[in-house]
Amino acid sequence: MNLAYHTATVDGSALNGSTLNVSPVNSSTVATSPVNGINGSSVDGSAYTAVVNLAHRTPGWLDSAISTWSAYGLVLFAALMAVAWWRARRAGTPAVVTALATPVIVLAAYAVNDGLKLLVREDRPCRSLHVITLETCPAPGDWSFPSNHAALAASTAVALLFVARGLGTLTLAAALAMAASRVWVGVHYPHDVAAGFVVGAVVALLLTLLVRTRATGVSEHLLTTRLKRLIATTTP
Repeated sequence: MNLAYHTATVDGSALNGSTLNVSPVNSSTVATSPVNGINGSSVDGSAYTAVVNLAHRTPGWLDSAISTWSAYGLVLFAALMAVAWWRARRAGTPAVVTALATPVIVLAAYAVNDGLKLLVREDRPCRSLHVITLETCPAPGDWSFPSNHAALAASTAVALLFVARGLGTLTLAAALAMAASRVWVGVHYPHDVAAGFVVGAVVALLLTLLVRTRATGVSEHLLTTRLKRLIATTTP
């Protein structure tokens, strides 16, 4: 199992090339004082360490699968958006316009979520706590709250629920798995991914409802442009 050790020093940076032999932390782990950002361990640090310690006791193949999903799983969400658009071409104007708008909706959710990161400035748990993590701890200044991965996944799922219920439900399950994986690999607290999920879902819901109210007008406009092939529906 590929494990990386991360700890905080007085200036908040990682120890330079040194290694330490430590046992997995317990729920009473003492957090170090972050220098560049706030320390979120008081919210659910014990839950975070419990999940990270569970990862240490899990078979290596499962940890590898979860780590791969955490790192590259967002590619699946992009693929699901493409599938949703292709299927929506048979479902009528509201569905196909919503499918085309989904990437824009997801980017908007990301922008809102990333803006909150810059406002809150919460240090990553792997920098505030002495833990062994599956994934390399992000650099200082790469803030933890809320989780961008969770926001991207949740916004995709909510938007696609308006395109195709079955596909949206599948995407929602994948989004929950993505959010959980970010805690499992040690780069987020549970509250980070919960908040990111809510932000992504709320932004996507509001924007998707707005798109649906204007779907006919958008469709009529696009039919007069070179993008008309993207919304041309086919007969089921």
